[in-house]
This record gives sequence, structure tokens and C-alpha cells, in this order.
Amino acid sequence: MLDAVVVGAGPNGLTAAVELARRGFSVAVFEARDTVGGGARTEELTLPGFRHDPCSAAHPLGVNSPAFRAMPLDRYGLEWLQPELPMAHPFLDGTAAVLSRSVAETAASFGPRDAGTYRRLVEPFTHRWDTLVQDFMSLPLSALPRDPVTLARFGLVGLPPSTWLMRRFRDERAKALFAGLVAHVMSPLGGPATGAVGLVFALAAHARGWPVARGGSQSISDALTAYLKDLGGTVHTDYEVKRLDDLPPARAYVFDTSPTALSRIAGFGRYYERYRYGAGVFKIDYALDGPVPWTAKEARTAGTVQVGADRKEIGTALRAASREGRAPDAPFLITVQPSVVDPSRAPAGKQVFWAYAHVPSGWTGDLADTIERQLERFAPGFRDRVLARATAGPPELAARNANYVGGDIGCGAASGLQLLLRPKLTAFPYTTPHPAVFICSSATPPGPGVHGMSGHNAAKAVWKRLRQA
Repeated sequence: MLDAVVVGAGPNGLTAAVELARRGFSVAVFEARDTVGGGARTEELTLPGFRHDPCSAAHPLGVNSPAFRAMPLDRYGLEWLQPELPMAHPFLDGTAAVLSRSVAETAASFGPRDAGTYRRLVEPFTHRWDTLVQDFMSLPLSALPRDPVTLARFGLVGLPPSTWLMRRFRDERAKALFAGLVAHVMSPLGGPATGAVGLVFALAAHARGWPVARGGSQSISDALTAYLKDLGGTVHTDYEVKRLDDLPPARAYVFDTSPTALSRIAGFGRYYERYRYGAGVFKIDYALDGPVPWTAKEARTAGTVQVGADRKEIGTALRAASREGRAPDAPFLITVQPSVVDPSRAPAGKQVFWAYAHVPSGWTGDLADTIERQLERFAPGFRDRVLARATAGPPELAARNANYVGGDIGCGAASGLQLLLRPKLTAFPYTTPHPAVFICSSATPPGPGVHGMSGHNAAKAVWKRLRQA
């Protein structure tokens, strides 16, 4: 009998498996797709030689993840590549605010009226980042905080809505960039704890940047898989699990799945019926005949580019998708251009690029033309660079990855109390009604992102049970 079986070979499932195998437990992973990866994959979606990331591409939380940093993933081929700028937020006048590794450079891009405000906001945390991120990403507490004073101070700043935090700034540049940071988790700007979301992304950039993985996000999943196999774990792909009886006998079962799928497989009925899924996304992967012609020069060297004219436009787009049930007329876009730092992703002189916008859950329309009109506002002539495109709305995203219910790439709405307490209001989010069944997906804290910390935290709950049994 195995000690543990993990269902789902995304970053969280693989991390949970590694953490258990490192402690001497026998582990097997079962994945429904024919390759590992979940939200961290790389595929040729458009033309031969153009390697795209179907979901996550830039990894501020991955490079800062306490779980990943404790593993020798570099020995298994994972190499982080840092663009000149982690992120840029261009404006219609051809200028841009930036999120730089340097706090001073970032503050200067906001203008003289907000530079000092930004420095005072982030500097109390930059020198304590490593302990803060470990404490923050272990909530609800799976271990005593290493620096409870800094964590409490961060909570005082971050727990209110981001709209409160943005009142500290006087000009639009800082407000727009910060609103865009919050929008990465598809949460309305006025929700509780959204200030913490923006702060985490900013502090992550100052600490270790927003890198891409050389060769694509698949490198993260492949490194985790290779490490797991060296530890004695096994991985089985193209193996769909429809009920617990489909799995071999084990002392514990760990699910890197949505709560909906777990309830169906384990027979939990309506246990997670109050769990809410959020807005979906409409994503386009591009093969380009050269770089994106951004008007703002800062955007040309940034790995990630946020596209939204101002805070009001960003907020309107978020409300349309998450509350009003319609696609936005001027969508907020998150875009990533891996080729600015990794030429191996496309043939010589060419580039890969992706962009996504928020749309209502399950939306079946086509937003490609609207997205490209928005891009043309900030990068005139963009369409002339397009060699090929691959589009995916909520139905296509859900078909590729069962965790993306309704096209929600966060595996659950990151709003209200569910931003912090997911998938249920409990201090034990990784346990389930069955004492041998656990959940480790992005539906559990600390939530969305390729960081493995949900798997890491869940593995702690699993090995405590295995040692007690």
C-alpha cells in the first residue's frame, strides 16, 4: 500500500508529492492529461517553433516561493530569466509607470507627488520579505509566524480594500499601476484584503523580480517531476480519476483539483456547495513578426505589461466581468512577452506574446477584436506584427484544465472572505470530511499562482496524519 496518492500533476500536486517523498513516504501522482503541468505548461499553439504558455508565464510568486526555494530545482533544469523590468504600465500619452527591482526607480516613475508615499508604503517590508512571504503564504497558520510583528503590520495595511490604500496616492499613475496589480487575481478593487494582493506583487518584484522560466513554464513542472522521481515517487499521465476506487490503495489521497471535482470523485455531495467560482478569462497567444510596438519605451523591455488607461477603466472592466455579467468594452489586459529575455521561445527575429482579459464565468463570445483594439491604443501597428493567434475563452480553458471551472484560472473567486478563507470558512482548509482525503489546489490558501505553497501546506497536514496513524 502506498503512503499517499496525489491526483493532479499541477504545481501544487507535484509540490505536495515532493514534500511527502522528501520525508520518506511512498507517493504516486495521477494526471488526467498526457503531460504534467496544470497551469504551468508550454506548447506550440500557433506555428512550429513558437513555444507558448497556455496559462501562467511570468512567475513573481514562483521565484519567491518558500517551497520552491527549498528545493534544488535548478539541478533539474529550472532557470529563472529576469527581464530588464519586471513590469510596466503604459499610458496613452506614451509614458509608463514601472515596477522595477529598485524601489527608488519604481517610486520615481509615479512622479514627485507620490514617490515618497510609495517608498514609505513598501520599505517597512522589503528588508523582511523572506520571513513575511513565508508567514503570509502559510496562512491559515500551518506553523507559528517567524515575524509576527511584521505580519501584523502587513495585515493592518493590506486587509482593508485596495481602494483605501490607493487614497494615499495623489496622481493617476500610481493608482492605475496598483489597481492593475490587484486585478491579477480578478478581484473587484473594493474587496477586503485586496490591498494585500497589490502589496505582495509589488514586494515580490522588489525582492526577486517577475521572471519567466527558460524554455517556458513547462520547465517548472518538469523540474518538480524529475525531482520527485529521483526521490522515488512515480507519475502516471493520461489517467483520469472519476471515483476513489479508480486509485490504488493508499493511506492518504491528496487532490490538486477543484472542490467541485473533489466532491464528485469522493462522494462529498454538497460539502463545497457554497464555494464560489469567479470571472473567466479570454486569452490569446500570439506568434509575432518582431516585438510589440509599444509607444512607451519602458514597456518594450518589461516581461509583463499591464494594459489599462487608468484606475477607473480597470475598475469598470473588473465590474463588468465579475458583477455585471458582460464582457468589458475596454478590457484590462495582462500581457506577457517572454521573448524579451528568452529568444529560445521563437524562431530568430520572431516573438511569442500573450494577453488575456476578464470575462464573465462561462462566457462563450469572441473578444479577440476588442482585445486587439485595446492593444492598438498603446501599441499602434500591433496587428501588423501578428503572424498567427490561438484564442481560448472560458469553455476552451475549462476543457484544457478541469480546475478552470467556467474559465476561472484562479480555481475560485478571490473576493470577499474567500480571498483568505478557502475553500470553506475553517482553520483547516486542506482537510475534508474523509480523514484520509485532502485538497491541495489553488482553491486552498494562499490561493492562485504558480508557487506550490498550497501543495506545501497541504503536505504538512498529510504527513501529520500519516505519522499519527
